[in-house]
Amino acid sequence: MISVTFYKRNNNFLGFKMSGHSDYAEKGYDIVCSAVSSAAFLTANNITDFFSIKADVTLSDGYMKLTAEPSDNLHRILDGFYQHMLGLEGQYNQDINVKISEV
Repeated sequence: MISVTFYKRNNNFLGFKMSGHSDYAEKGYDIVCSAVSSAAFLTANNITDFFSIKADVTLSDGYMKLTAEPSDNLHRILDGFYQHMLGLEGQYNQDINVKISEV
């Protein structure tokens, strides 16, 4: 299962942590993993490259963590990613778990 935890403080998103594998299908054919990974990388790239928000990003196999200082743009981008992950969780609730952690 893929676990996605969004970090929030004072009702503002500050980052996220994603870990695990969906095991929906074999490697290379897993549409759930592809959807989640693509959305996560798009989100991280928008934050760091398009909006030039300084963020700490950690990557390894089946793991991504991103944290940054609060800003309106960061909150909006992460809110969009959160809404997207909730939609995927609704479709593939056996494969994705989304939660919020207050920090």
